[in-house]
Parts: sequence; structure tokens; C-alpha cells
Amino acid sequence: MKKAALLPSEIRAISGLSSLYAVRMLGLFMILPVLSLYSHDLSHATPALIGLALGIYGLTQACLQIPFGMLSDRFGRKIIIASGLLLFIVGSVVAACSSSIEGVIAGRALQGSGAVAGAIMALLADHTREEVRTTAMATIGMSIGIAFAIAMAAGPLVARFSGLSGIFWITACLATASLVVLWKLVPSAPPRAHHDVGLNGQQIKKVVSDINLLRLDYSIFSLHLILTACFVAVPLKLKALGIAPADHGMVYLPVMASAFVAMVPLIIIAEKYQKMRPIFIGTVISLVAVLLIMAELPNHSWWLLALLWLFFIAFNLMEATLPSMISKIAPAGAKGTAMGLYSTSQFLGASAGGMGGGLVASYFGSDAVFLFCSLAAAIWLIAIWKMPAPRHLSSEIRALSDTEAAAPEATRQQLLSMPGVVEAFVVTEEKTAYLKVERAAFEAGTDSPSSTSTATR
Repeated sequence: MKKAALLPSEIRAISGLSSLYAVRMLGLFMILPVLSLYSHDLSHATPALIGLALGIYGLTQACLQIPFGMLSDRFGRKIIIASGLLLFIVGSVVAACSSSIEGVIAGRALQGSGAVAGAIMALLADHTREEVRTTAMATIGMSIGIAFAIAMAAGPLVARFSGLSGIFWITACLATASLVVLWKLVPSAPPRAHHDVGLNGQQIKKVVSDINLLRLDYSIFSLHLILTACFVAVPLKLKALGIAPADHGMVYLPVMASAFVAMVPLIIIAEKYQKMRPIFIGTVISLVAVLLIMAELPNHSWWLLALLWLFFIAFNLMEATLPSMISKIAPAGAKGTAMGLYSTSQFLGASAGGMGGGLVASYFGSDAVFLFCSLAAAIWLIAIWKMPAPRHLSSEIRALSDTEAAAPEATRQQLLSMPGVVEAFVVTEEKTAYLKVERAAFEAGTDSPSSTSTATR
């Protein structure tokens, strides 16, 4: 089945909103590799408060994400996104001007309070047709990965010349530029409901009652708990090797780049050869082992770099496969709600990791943080151990004609009769059908001259 080409207006919206999302994630990630190293410049800094500064961003994000999404439905996407960016800018300035760890905590909390991830995704959906929305969402995902890589390399370099405050000033400037992008590059659009994007109150019960979706929510919670907690201790480990803080970015960049390349064959095995469950379970087992070895590793051992490489293979693999598993497992029409709860779990995990890692380091030392993370990975492993392999289903969105939308049950039955269609959920007010399909059979049936097809708007 031939994929639809992006329209110029869709390209504008995707490029603009991807850059907005990336800038926000820079605010979350850029501070990770440097805060532990440069905290001596802040009065009252302790490991516990450093961890709180790392984690508070995720906490305010998680708490305010749903309210911001609801406000964007009522008052319009762009005004709410702009308000969130302004809060992000104010938080960056507060942190940049602070000489105490308490000020940085307050600034990070304000940064996170601009919780517009859901509103950005909804605006993207407003500007894209159903048949290209998967491509649009994938572009957002790529922007997050690129932002993470840039942040890990740029954070130490910026801190070398301007300290922690320089990182926050640059973040404020980038967010200000994003305001210009929002208003000049991204066109306005009337808010519309999208069952594939954002939370839907009618679908929450269906999603939270699915034990396998909850396992995946716990998985992303655990993954970001481990990531954030580790960076209470990893920078100190690198410094103990004699690597200057300003050069840490030159360690992270090749380690992460090569880990990404090494991860790709595992993705192919998981998806193409339907080995998702063994890859998933094996990755968590590897995290337990790697983190346990990190805890026991002498401070001057260069094996740390190999362990970091293995850690980032596992991290990148989970970041790529967990959303894919959500898409496979979520009921037709409930993917947006499932992803909304998944995203909230991610930010809660980052919050718990920063705070938990800081407390552990404060009472037991930085090496104990890796034991804490290994224990978290072991609990994660127990939680998913009995999870069955997900069926290899894909999500498909079909636009409906007025006649089809007016007869939802008949249309649903017609769609279910199509080759490869396993589930169908018709939303009359959206004139849209959300399908779960077996991709090969569905595309073969769609390409067949005799196949039944729905009309497009």
C-alpha cells in the first residue's frame, strides 16, 4: 500500500513542533551530566538536594500534563503551548540567576510546570491527516532522541565555559526562539478530538484495567528512574577516572552513538522476527547485571566505559520498543489514552529516580546508587516476567465518509470483514475509524482490486 506524501503545511507543522519538543527535552537532559559535578558552585548543595533538582522537573511535568491538555482543548493549542514555554523560560531564568541549590530546584520546578507535551502532540494531530500521523509522531520521537544525544555532549561543554548558569541561559534563549517558531512557522488550527493522541476520559478505565499496559507503564517509569538516578553518580565515576568534567561530553557522544548502532540489529530481530518478548526480558536482565557490576567497579577502572556502552544499548532499545509495544497492545481507539498514561509514568520515573538516587547517595555514597538502580531493575524484571509476547498488530486510522460515520456499527462490521483487521473502533464525531491490523494481511487485502475500502475525506 503506497504511503501518503506529506503536504507542505504538514511539513511546516511537523518541523516546527518537533523543534519545540526537542528544546523542552534539552531542558530535561542537558543538566543530567553536569549537576553533580558543578554543584560545589551552589550553596547548601547536598546529594539529596541535587537529586531533588534533577527529579523535580519530572514531578511537575507529570502533575500538570493532563491539566494543560484539557486547557488546550478549551482555549486553543497555541496559547497554552506559548504559556507553557513562558513558564519554561521563567524557570530557566530563575535557575540561571540562583546561587543556591534551592533556587535551582525552584527553577527546575517552574521549567517542568510548562507541561505542554500533550498540547504539542494534539496540535500536531490537528495539522496532520490520519494517513500520515504515524510518520509525524515518529518524527517527534526522533527529535527527542537527537535532543538527548546533543544534551549529553553539549551540557559538559557549556558548563566548562559558563557553569551551570550558562546551561540555563542557553535553555531560556532556545525556548524564546521556540516562541517565535510557534507563532511564525506553525499555523493555527481549531482543536479537534483525536483518540490516537492525548487522554480520553471514556478510554481510561479500559486502559488501566489492562495488566499488560500497566506493565509497560511501569517499564518506562523504571527506565527513567534508573537513568536519572544513575546520573547522580556516573559523572563522579568519570571524574574519578581522571576525565575532566569539560571532556565528559566527548565520552558520552561516541558511547551513545555506537550504542545506537549496536541497538539497531536488536530492533530488527524484535520486530521482523517477532522476538519482542525475549529481547524485552533479556534487556532488563542485562540492566540488572550491568548496574550491579557498576556498583562493585573500582573507581579507577576503565571498564566503566564498556558498562556505559551496554547501559545505553539497553536504554535506547527500551526507548524504541516500549512505545511500539504500547501501540501493539492498546485497544483500537485507545492508543492516545495509553500513550498519555505512559508519558505521565515516564516523568514520574524521572522524578523518583532523581529524588531516590540523591537520597541513596546522601546516606550510603554514590556507588550505592547503582545498587539502588539494579534493585529497581530487578523489581521491574519481576513485574514483567509473566507478560506474554504481544501480538504483532499495527494501528491504522481510516477517514470515513458522512454516510459511513452515520452508521457506525455497520461500518465497524464492514471494516472487520476486511483482510487483516482484528479490531475496529468507529468515532462518529471524528468521522474516523481506528483499526488494529495484521499488517501483511491488511496491506495485501487493501492492494487487492476486489478489497473493500473506506472513503477518504
